Amino acid sequence: MTEDELQAALERTTPERDRYELFVEEAQDQDVRVRFSPPAEGWSTAALLAVIDTALRAAAGVEASVTHLNVTMLRGAQQSDVIALSRALRRERDMVHAECWLFGHAVVEALLHATATLRADRKAGDLAAGGPNSV
Repeated sequence: MTEDELQAALERTTPERDRYELFVEEAQDQDVRVRFSPPAEGWSTAALLAVIDTALRAAAGVEASVTHLNVTMLRGAQQSDVIALSRALRRERDMVHAECWLFGHAVVEALLHATATLRADRKAGDLAAGGPNSV
């Protein structure tokens, strides 16, 4: 799946309130990098969790849903763009194990690390296509 295809798929499957002007910067093999702009009120924990959900789905398949999530907050986010680096670590039938790191853009420091298990939707178009987000 190309960056443009992933961008379109994420825009289609992510609620408007959770997009935070997302921009897919890179999508290679199992690794994805997505940039998010801060909301007017600043980054809240809820907003960062929405960013994590979107970034994990970018790596695991946009139609996938999180079944288990472990988050470690390393520091608070500044009022700047957040870069999400996510990757699928292992795929087993319809389950995908993935991780995501969030970094602040102004000062490149890790803000948060998350690991997750997602259930992939085998009926989704991006999974059926056999691209890098396929199971």
